[in-house]
Amino acid sequence: MKLGLTYQQFCSHCQGNPIENSEKKTPLIDRVCYDTRKIVETKNTVFFALSGAFRNGHHFIDSAYDQGIRIFVVSQKIDVKFYPNAHFIQVKDSLKALQDLATAHRKKFHYPILAITGSSGKTTMKEWIFHLIKTDKKVVRSPKSFNSQLGVALSLLELTADCDLAIIEAGISEPNEMRILKEMIQPTLGVLTTLGRAHVENFSNLSSLHEEKLQLFSDVKKTFLGVGISLNEQQLSAINGRVLKSNTKADILEEFPFQDKISTNNVKLAIEVALELGVNSKKIKQQISTLPILALRLETFDGLNNSLIINDTYNLDLDALVYSLEYQKMIAKRRRRIVLIGLDKENVGKKKQIEEILSQFKPDEIHIVNSALEVPLNLENAVILIKGTRDAGMEKVAQRYKLKRHKTYIEIDLAAVRHNLSIIRKKLKAKTNILAMVKAQSYGSGLEKMAAFLEQQGVNYLGVAYVDEGVELRKHGIKTPILVMNPEEESFDLCIQYQLEPAIYSFKQLDEFIKELILAKQGNFPIHLKFDTGMRRLGFEYDDWTELVTIIQSQPEVRIAGVYSHLADADNIRDKRFTILQYKKFEDICTKLRNGLGSTFIRHILNSEGVFNFSEFQLDMVRVGIAMYGVSSDINFHKLLQPVIKWQSAISQVKTLKVGEFVGYSRTFKTTKSTKIAIIPVGYADGFKRSLSNGKGGVYVNGNYCPTVGRVCMDMIMVNITNLKIKEGDSVEIIGLNQTLEKFAESLHTIPYEVLTSISKRVHRVYLE
Repeated sequence: MKLGLTYQQFCSHCQGNPIENSEKKTPLIDRVCYDTRKIVETKNTVFFALSGAFRNGHHFIDSAYDQGIRIFVVSQKIDVKFYPNAHFIQVKDSLKALQDLATAHRKKFHYPILAITGSSGKTTMKEWIFHLIKTDKKVVRSPKSFNSQLGVALSLLELTADCDLAIIEAGISEPNEMRILKEMIQPTLGVLTTLGRAHVENFSNLSSLHEEKLQLFSDVKKTFLGVGISLNEQQLSAINGRVLKSNTKADILEEFPFQDKISTNNVKLAIEVALELGVNSKKIKQQISTLPILALRLETFDGLNNSLIINDTYNLDLDALVYSLEYQKMIAKRRRRIVLIGLDKENVGKKKQIEEILSQFKPDEIHIVNSALEVPLNLENAVILIKGTRDAGMEKVAQRYKLKRHKTYIEIDLAAVRHNLSIIRKKLKAKTNILAMVKAQSYGSGLEKMAAFLEQQGVNYLGVAYVDEGVELRKHGIKTPILVMNPEEESFDLCIQYQLEPAIYSFKQLDEFIKELILAKQGNFPIHLKFDTGMRRLGFEYDDWTELVTIIQSQPEVRIAGVYSHLADADNIRDKRFTILQYKKFEDICTKLRNGLGSTFIRHILNSEGVFNFSEFQLDMVRVGIAMYGVSSDINFHKLLQPVIKWQSAISQVKTLKVGEFVGYSRTFKTTKSTKIAIIPVGYADGFKRSLSNGKGGVYVNGNYCPTVGRVCMDMIMVNITNLKIKEGDSVEIIGLNQTLEKFAESLHTIPYEVLTSISKRVHRVYLE
């Protein structure tokens, strides 16, 4: 990005008013930033203080200033005297100002802009069109999946004069958003990939959602429609729609590497667009055999020697490299950053450009190699970005550094966690805080990784069960306040040392903690009081409030940061009386404590189910856990959430058994006919319970349900695959689209909580972002 704007031009474009503060000459403005974790170059860079559901950018002005930023766009009142030599530009809305800037920048260029929208497949379509036309045209395109109100603005600011075409993704989730995107993009051509139900809950009906999407194409010369999209003649005419024929250029598809229906429909649409853009069919046919498998979300997994591997090995696009480096810098915190890049023959000429990009990020180690030969790396406590094409063999390198090479793994979709947090946030008032529970290895998803991600999302508190979990988070650089739900007296010293806030539920416990604070010469230490309002587990009783007031007022070692209780029946919406009784009792306790202490504190009683069913009781903070992973007993809210966890494996071996043969320990299964079985490397030591033996449980292979045969072993299961075309190495779904977490829990006669927390730590975790 190099905008080349004078200060006066910039203010005019974003409709801002300069706040006079600096005696220095007004600067040029070349680039924008909005996230202090992604700041690389500070000269001639402006920081937009954006306010969103999880973060207020104005809270990060100090951090941006300390890193060297001297130009700020703000929508709140700022005391500029604390920022000498900084320039502040006041606007009504920082995001709107950024969008106005993007709109003005787009108007400078007169080459075609292809806009892509749809319920799914936008990023795949963008990348495949780019791949088919890149030898003929210089293209600028949206990075990754930048298709939101913010993402589109940032994408348009990347437009440069030396391009032939721009490809911009556009995505919406709320009414009236497409109008804003259209005004920014002003597309000349359009692609509509699919029309589905995504985000329909935010619209009056499905028809209004679809009409909103079509607004993007009301002034384009031509709109290409994906297979299966049905519009009436009036709608087609309004967008100059061109319906894709199912037999499009069959000869070009001879070298197409994928056979599934969705990929085939997508590539047909991409071919039509490429032909419209003037690329001849011969060149398209040459490119089609090398279409990438798009793993556009960065895959991260545990590496050897306490390292973290970022696997971004699908291409060596330079724009993508920048975003991968930003991501590495953001998650590394105090860990060393190592970059390993593989150059194949096609990309050798990019080495100088790559070195220039890397020099901006200053990683601790850089290795640019021409092949996937063993590279000696000190992996200890490092974050390693591995980038390059499959031709350079970098995917194999990434796998080589994996901590474990078990075929069975858990896939954790962080984008789905972010979506679910957003759905939860919509149920809350703007000032209500969120405490995210990460106890029990964050419900089996991985304690440190999930906590770091949630911290990035701006949650206000993290909740753990025991002190040692909190200590681990602090050692991994987590700064967010941490509430310890079950602190043990033996760990009070660590609680104090690592600034963990204990839940105090008895007078004996309170006395012991105060003694430990006196020994440590600590005062005003934050604690949370837990009251039992009906759960009949840990907690002070109602009448204890008077004695608590006396103790807290006389002991300067502690202060009340929060008071909370647990709902026992939050998922019961047929009979709300018990929950209402609990809430009223808790509210009364808090009122008495506030009056007695003469001070305020955070009040929280709602858990995940409480947020959905009793949002009127949200008070100052809510505690969310299982809902972050896409689980709710409320059918309506469950539909809004996205599944986070996939549990997968692969077939180790296939065998055909004769009539009368036994399978497994104790010979509990005997064949009555010729039977084909598959052996899968997952067992009760991984969390696939022994109770799922002999057909009481099963897995999906290639979309087919395969029940267990014989007893579940410690490390293996056997499943029936008779009459199915299944071979060794085929992927196995234990939990996923076919067998959901809830469905799997039902087969075990338990709840999703137990399933998640029972999956062994030895099962490899892969994080998608």
